[in-house]
Amino acid sequence: MQPSPHADSTTAPGTAPGHVVVIGGGISGLAAAHRLVTGGARVTVLEASGRPGGKLHAGEIASAPVDLGAESMLARRPEGIALARAAGLGDRLQPPATATASIWTRDALRPMPQGHVMGVPATADALEGLLTPEGVARVARERELPPAVLDDDTAVGTHVAERLGREVVDRLVEPLLGGVYAGDAYRISLRAAVPALYAAARRHGHLLDAVAEVQREAAARGATGPVFTGLDGGMGTLPEAVAAAVRAGGGTLLTRTRALGLARAPEGGWRVATECGTLGADAVVLAAPAWTAAELLAAESPAAAAEIGRIEYASMVLVTLAFRRADTTGLPAGSGFLVPPVDGRTIKAATFSSRKWSWVADAAPDLTVLRASIGRYGEEQHLEWDDADLVRVALADLRAATGLTAHPVDTVVTRWIGGLPQYPVGHPERVARIRTEVAKLPGLTVCGAAYDGVGIPACIADGTRAADEILATPTLARGMDHGTGQ
Repeated sequence: MQPSPHADSTTAPGTAPGHVVVIGGGISGLAAAHRLVTGGARVTVLEASGRPGGKLHAGEIASAPVDLGAESMLARRPEGIALARAAGLGDRLQPPATATASIWTRDALRPMPQGHVMGVPATADALEGLLTPEGVARVARERELPPAVLDDDTAVGTHVAERLGREVVDRLVEPLLGGVYAGDAYRISLRAAVPALYAAARRHGHLLDAVAEVQREAAARGATGPVFTGLDGGMGTLPEAVAAAVRAGGGTLLTRTRALGLARAPEGGWRVATECGTLGADAVVLAAPAWTAAELLAAESPAAAAEIGRIEYASMVLVTLAFRRADTTGLPAGSGFLVPPVDGRTIKAATFSSRKWSWVADAAPDLTVLRASIGRYGEEQHLEWDDADLVRVALADLRAATGLTAHPVDTVVTRWIGGLPQYPVGHPERVARIRTEVAKLPGLTVCGAAYDGVGIPACIADGTRAADEILATPTLARGMDHGTGQ
C-alpha cells in the first residue's frame, strides 16, 4: 500500500482523540495495532519497507509458495495461535509433518536427542551416539559435583559447560541456540534466553535436576503436543491476515512510510514526522528495530536511546533450493539438521521443507524444497558474498551431509540484515532500564524482538502488552469516551 493522503498533511495532537501511531509493521507492531483497533482506538501503522510482516515473509520458488523467513512458531505458547485464529487463520494452523531432526557433527548425521531443554539434557543416556563416551560420562557425573549457587545471570554456555562439560554445549546447545538467536552460547544470557531453566537452576544445585523440573512443569501444564506449529501457506501469511484485520477494524497501514522524527507536542500528545508530512497522535507504540528506536528516541529520552542503541544484532542468509523430486530420492529421513559451529561448516542448519510441511509438498508435488541458513553473530562476511557463491557453498555442505548430488531447478537467496537481536548476559537488566526511562514519556511505549523474546509468540505478547498499556492511558481513554475512536 502506498502512503495515503492522510500522511500528506500535518494534524495536531488532540484534534483526533484516541489516535495511536504504531511505528513498525512487523508482527509485534501488527499485534499491537490489532489489539488497539479491537480496543476502540484509531490506529495508523507506519512501515518503512514495502510490505508488513518483518521477518515473516511469504515468497515463491519455482512458482511454488514457500516461506522466505520464519517458518514456524512455538505451539506451547498461546499468543501466536490466538492471533492466527483472531485473524481468520485458525483452520490453517498445521504442525510439522515430521519433527524428527538430526545434528550433523563429527562427519555424520546423528539423531537429535529427546528430553532436553534448549539442548540441556535431563539424563546422560539421551546423549549416547551424539557425544563421545567421555562426554556422556562427564554428564553422568554432574550430581557428584558440589551444588551450584546461581545468584546472578550467566551465559548459557558457561553454566552448562561448568556442570555438564563443553561437549554438551558444543554439540547440542550451540546449534539449538544458533537456530533461535544466531548467537554464541558463551555470550547469550541464561536468564533471557531460557528463563524457565534459569529459575529452576536457581532452585536446584544440580543442572540435571533443574532440567527435570522444567520438564515436569511442562507436562503438568499439558504441554505434550507438537512443540511448533506452522500455517498452511506459510507463516508469511500471518502478517498479511493480521494487517487485513487491522484495516477491517478501521486502522490505516502505510507502507514505504518511514518515521523520521518523534517529538512531544506542546499541546499534548506526539508528533511523528514522515517523508510525507507530520502525523499527530495521542499515543505512540514504537515497534521498530533497536537501531531505529534509538534514533527516534534520542531527543526525548537520551538515556533510553543509549540503552536501546547498545542492543546488537546478528545477520543471516537463507538459501532456498528447489530440486526435481525424482532427483532427491536418497535424501535422509527427517525434517532436516542442525550444525554445531565447532565442526567448521558454512551452513548452520538445513530444513527439508517438503518433508517438514505438508503444504509445501502439496503445492509442489514434483519438487523437493530445501533451505539452508548461513550466518551467526560476528559472521557478517557472508552477507557480502554473491548469490551464486552462497548457493555453491550451501550445496557443497548439503552434499557432504546427505550425499545429495542433484542440481537445483531454482534458487532464492534471502539476506536478513540485522535479523536477530542478541541477548547477552545483562540483557534483562538493560531492558528494565529501558522500560524505566520510557515510562517517563507519557503515551509512548516500546515493543518488539529486541526486548523480551525473539520468537513469534513472544513478539505478539509484547505487542499486545504495549497496546494494553496505551489503551489504559488517560488521554487515550478520554478520547475514546468522546466517541471519536473507532
